[in-house]
Amino acid sequence: MTTHADYATHLPGGHHWSLRLRRGTTLTLSAQQANSNVGLLCYNPENLLERLNLPDTLKCQHTFKLTQGHCLYSDMGRIFASITHDTLGWHDSVGGNLMPHHLLAKGWQPVSYQQAHNDWTRTGHDAFLVELAKYGLGRRDLAANLNLFSRVESDNAGKLRYVDNHCQPGSRVTLRFEMDTLVLLHTCPHPLDPSPHYPRRGVDIALGTAEPPTEEDPCYRSRPENARGFANNRLYHLGL
Repeated sequence: MTTHADYATHLPGGHHWSLRLRRGTTLTLSAQQANSNVGLLCYNPENLLERLNLPDTLKCQHTFKLTQGHCLYSDMGRIFASITHDTLGWHDSVGGNLMPHHLLAKGWQPVSYQQAHNDWTRTGHDAFLVELAKYGLGRRDLAANLNLFSRVESDNAGKLRYVDNHCQPGSRVTLRFEMDTLVLLHTCPHPLDPSPHYPRRGVDIALGTAEPPTEEDPCYRSRPENARGFANNRLYHLGL
């Protein structure tokens, strides 16, 4: 697979971003600090009722973590994006989103917009709601989000543990979009982040293009279920 970067920007820590990305677009995120976190949600811009389904994504690929070779599935059995490059080997699929009550539970003193303007203490929950509102969506349209760059493990009793320093400066992940996708991102901290103070860790964003995948593509071949997912995409695009 070859990619070409056409646009680059920086998303500061504690901020949010969204964009409709066309089929064949690549999104590369590069961490600037250790323990960076990027919350991600995906929607079909042609049918906003179709959105990222992490339970199906994990179930059909027989995994607890997501990394290179895995695909992100919608609740219609189609593939929003493939993970084509990853330097971390593990992205959190179960940790959820930072909520307003987490700020107090962690001892992170909430700071309002009126107090600090753009440096106020956003939560991932509120960040997603702001971006959703731009497209006529709201609280009922929230789904389980992926946490890129973060790692959460489960012990034999099912207790979740955040792995500190899993992400290091320069860590990078690339998504290739297999259908037009409305992408929502935030750089708010992971809800299990043990930092004593609200952390602000930004990421670099690079958008580019990729060659269409073939049946020899590693993401296509990584699981039999992924071949069916790509077939669902082909049928969907024939019907547009």
